[in-house]
Amino acid sequence: MSSLTAPVLAPAAAAEIGLAPSLIGLFVGLVYIGSMLSSLGSGDLIVRYGAIRVSQICLVLCSIGLVVAAAGQPWLIVLGALLIGFGYGPVTPASSHILARTTPAHRLGFVFSLKQTGVPIGGMMAGALVPTLVLSVGWREAAMVVAFICLVMAAATQSIRSGLDDDRDRTRGVSLRGVFGPLKMVFAFPAIRDLALCSFFFGAMQLCLTTFLVTYLTEEFGLGLVAAGFVMSVSQGAGIFGRLLWGWMADNWIGSRLLLGLLAVGMASCALLMAIVAQSWPFAWVLVLCAAFGATAIGWNGVYLAEIARLAPPGQTGAMTGGALFITYFGVVAGPPLFAGLVALSGAHAIGFVVFGTVVLFIGMSLVMFRARRMGV
Repeated sequence: MSSLTAPVLAPAAAAEIGLAPSLIGLFVGLVYIGSMLSSLGSGDLIVRYGAIRVSQICLVLCSIGLVVAAAGQPWLIVLGALLIGFGYGPVTPASSHILARTTPAHRLGFVFSLKQTGVPIGGMMAGALVPTLVLSVGWREAAMVVAFICLVMAAATQSIRSGLDDDRDRTRGVSLRGVFGPLKMVFAFPAIRDLALCSFFFGAMQLCLTTFLVTYLTEEFGLGLVAAGFVMSVSQGAGIFGRLLWGWMADNWIGSRLLLGLLAVGMASCALLMAIVAQSWPFAWVLVLCAAFGATAIGWNGVYLAEIARLAPPGQTGAMTGGALFITYFGVVAGPPLFAGLVALSGAHAIGFVVFGTVVLFIGMSLVMFRARRMGV
């Protein structure tokens, strides 16, 4: 919720500060630069301090980042974005560390997908609550409310720490030399490396959807902020449903790699359709399209993370996940600024959706065809 609050605030905040709303892409890029860096160092931190303690620190960092960014000064907005990113990066490796040692192998896909529903739930909360807060108390105060929620959750999780952080090793050293170890591990395992490289493009597509959807619908489709926030909430809700469905399918019906390829084709198709959305489209059809976009572009993560955990050596799930997410977040960092650049050059979001949709369509078809060749189809 903290990372997706800024894109929802963007139209109101940009108008007051005097910046172009499309610059939210740069803010999101800075968030994920921080995430890239902190995810690499998360392996040693999780082992030394425990996954819950690391998660609590992450919540505090996100809270501080929101408060700093709400000051509205450009340099403070940059600092706030980085702080949110430092808090966002280690969360997934920490949760993967816990689940990998507590989940039966035949349920990894569904359980990891269930865990990952926290991301679109946070997006739904941002889309549903933040616009109302902006209209009632102002965008700065809306950011403060989300920051307070982060602190409340950090305090609430203290009650479960002793049982889940019982495997921490206080003798484990934390140093800059070990930061790039997880990334080296990823490239030492070709199967994980290939998945991580695909996730670069999936992450870029996901963040372009969540970053630009509200701005696109308000500026070019003509929706009000609350209505656009509702559409964003629907897309996030579809992402929740998608994550659960795809996780169940990966465990019971279809291989993870083939499923990821099909999801890539789906999200690319939605992106290309988004490019032709115009004011003549009925609102209901826009809602359906954004729901399908969310189900695919937001729904793939649980299948991906479960496969990383399944392939990782015993006891290395957190570190391996951190290394793989460095590549995922790299796509997230590169995606929104590139999309913003395409919008600035063309004057319309359509070109951004076409370019990104075409690239992801190629990646998805490659995954599907590679899988088909291996099966002799």
